Amino acid sequence: MGRLYTHAQTAMPVQVICGRRAGPVLFISAAIHGDELNGVEIIRRLMRIDELQRLRGTLVAVPIVNLHGFIHTSRYLPDRRDLNRSFPGSQTGSLAGRIAHVFMREIVSRATHGIDLHTGAVHRGNLPQIRANLDDEETLAMAKAFGTPVILNSAIRDGSLRAAAAERKTPILLYEAGEALRLDEFCIRGGVEGIIRVMRLLGMLRKSRRKPPPEPIMARSSSWVRASQSGIFRAYAQLGDRVTRDQTVMGVVSDPFGESEQEIRAPFSGIVIGRLNLPLVNEGDAVFHIARFYRTDIAAERIEDYQESMESEDFPWTDDANETP
Repeated sequence: MGRLYTHAQTAMPVQVICGRRAGPVLFISAAIHGDELNGVEIIRRLMRIDELQRLRGTLVAVPIVNLHGFIHTSRYLPDRRDLNRSFPGSQTGSLAGRIAHVFMREIVSRATHGIDLHTGAVHRGNLPQIRANLDDEETLAMAKAFGTPVILNSAIRDGSLRAAAAERKTPILLYEAGEALRLDEFCIRGGVEGIIRVMRLLGMLRKSRRKPPPEPIMARSSSWVRASQSGIFRAYAQLGDRVTRDQTVMGVVSDPFGESEQEIRAPFSGIVIGRLNLPLVNEGDAVFHIARFYRTDIAAERIEDYQESMESEDFPWTDDANETP
């Protein structure tokens, strides 16, 4: 992947597991944004699962796509470009474009399906969710199989990996969970379990006897709620909370003395799927991300069931003590 200033060579880590029988080729990628770490741990645990010895097809794992950003704990590349806005890339373009080009040529072009792992940005947490093109039947089936309680129909952005994969007719999911620069056990468990479920759907692993997850709730749209003034932000609503239009006070922004306080109320009914964790805000800062649902009560029930399942003591992908060495 080129050289550093010192002329030391850099390489993108990739591991390929080939099953004994032919089947789909699934790539799993993480750290396209170099500060998003949950996906790196998800892939580490995934590669240690004993079931992969009976794999059908091929699993391609790329835990660190943006090596430069990962080294510097930065979302971006040294030229401040966003790698996930640089696809499909160019062999003679910017550093971001060249990395994107190599990834498309060596990974995506060889795959039949893909799952890209992400987190929220710095100081922003995301409820575990799948973002995908729900108008594509195969992608929708993968999204439902992943098992997160919330699926968001997300528009494809120009320059993203999803956009480049869609050009090749490659079904791809984007898993969003947790916060940048943090490892979140709840989100990691959900990621490993979700990938395993998708692999079972694709016939890469044997079907499980475990009870399938409840049918996820799909949201066709979502919006960010922004701070109306600068100050100290106190959040009341948590990720996964059900909020009601104009009735739910999600938080308060005040001056340091508390003389001027403004409530942040839900502008529409929905479920909180993203939240700012930093208590300092400027006017206009995005503080809550709300997904719209027709039945918010059902969505809240799905989230509660999902949280209980991820916290169960018999969950198989918890830590090293339960992994196959």
